[in-house]
Amino acid sequence: MPQNRPFLLKTASKSIAMVMCAFLLAATTGCSSARSELQPNAVYDPLEPLNRGVFAFNNALDRALIEPVAKVYNFLTPDFFRAGVQNFMRNLRSPLIVANNVLQGDFKGAGVATARFVMNTVGGIGGLFDMAGANGLPYEPEDFGQTLAVWGFGEGFYLVLPVLGPSSLRDGAGLAVDTFADPVRLYAFNRDEKWIYYTRGAVEGLDNRARLVSAVRDMRRNSLDYYAAVRSAYTQKRRSLVRDINPDAPAKPQAVQYYDEGWE
Repeated sequence: MPQNRPFLLKTASKSIAMVMCAFLLAATTGCSSARSELQPNAVYDPLEPLNRGVFAFNNALDRALIEPVAKVYNFLTPDFFRAGVQNFMRNLRSPLIVANNVLQGDFKGAGVATARFVMNTVGGIGGLFDMAGANGLPYEPEDFGQTLAVWGFGEGFYLVLPVLGPSSLRDGAGLAVDTFADPVRLYAFNRDEKWIYYTRGAVEGLDNRARLVSAVRDMRRNSLDYYAAVRSAYTQKRRSLVRDINPDAPAKPQAVQYYDEGWE
């Protein structure tokens, strides 16, 4: 028996378990889904006291550590470097995007995502350059939370995860499945090089946070209730993604801007 067989069996069993958990969790969202249909702009937040506590912790951590590091990152790195990091991180997630497109029955989207992966990996030097986007194949994120939505599962109640931030019952279940099915994770853990996976996560998180410096700053300054503002922005974005609407389009005044000039 190959040495990596026990690992593969263990990984497969975990993945199946996570998928089953996702279905069980998403199946509990029926009532909140009906509530959202009656009030399209409402957010079901029965755990608000707990969520606010976690949110306060995340906000304190962000102010003390994550935001300062993100500002330094913006200040020290030029635009082309940050663009390359974002392109590379997106390219690594292409297999998950393809898989979720297939699970959603969106074979055209799967074809586009596959073409993007090939073009950017080969012509974009491993994904550092978005050659596909320059040739009319824009990036469109897909995850298992969106797949569950396409399958008819409601978003469930709003949830704030420690460090990771805003989510929902459906998106949390989707995140768990995507995490265990992530090819980068499977590769790193199979070779006992977990640092690859954790480093990827840290760099991706830093890059995403660095692009939100201005947006977060403005939201903190202008919101009477910062928690409610973040909850609303997150929910609007996720619902837009489920409907395949670009939540970052300039025509939508409520959209969050994903760009920062540097040190502020």
